[in-house]
Amino acid sequence: MLIHVADSFGFKVNTFTHILEGYKVADKMKTHGANASTFADWWAYKNEVMEAIPYNATILTKVGVNTAINSDDAEMARRLNQEAAKSVKYGSLSETEALKLVTLNPAKMLHIDDKVGSIHVGKIADLVLWTDNPLSIYAKVDKTIIDGQIYFDRDEDAKLREAMRIEKARLIAKLLAEKHKGTKVVKPQPKQQRLYHCNTLEGVSEEETGCR
Repeated sequence: MLIHVADSFGFKVNTFTHILEGYKVADKMKTHGANASTFADWWAYKNEVMEAIPYNATILTKVGVNTAINSDDAEMARRLNQEAAKSVKYGSLSETEALKLVTLNPAKMLHIDDKVGSIHVGKIADLVLWTDNPLSIYAKVDKTIIDGQIYFDRDEDAKLREAMRIEKARLIAKLLAEKHKGTKVVKPQPKQQRLYHCNTLEGVSEEETGCR
């Protein structure tokens, strides 16, 4: 219906997000020129996704719809490479096609594929180097590069963790030494987290703003 409205009024739907039943209208989306952003294999957990299938991304891709894998779950959003890999299992996408589901394809949806989404001369150097095939569950991030600068390095991270372990041990030893000398032990006092919202005014109580 939305495609019909768009065609009638002369505008294009850029992307259907969370379109878990996109396989039903893949041909119409292709004709209209819309993109599809879907989950990998979540289905049947609420009424609107009762007929979602794990082959959705593959069918959309093979019909010719530019498709991406997304997640609004904080945990799975950290592992979209593994979510994309499921389309190799469900529908036998090639590894290259599967990787595009979380790299080049979403960049095309955002109309920034001239800058990011693939490794190419002239594009922004936002890269991740992996210890294994990026689609493997055994793959770990080795390096994260943003704008050509290394923001995470696994070897450096290991050194920092070791330094923190040594510093923690030093502080604990110092505290124990003070305790053994008879120094008064003071129980740590938790700090209440300050929650900010649209009506927050520094130095004004919630009662004064009338907002809780």
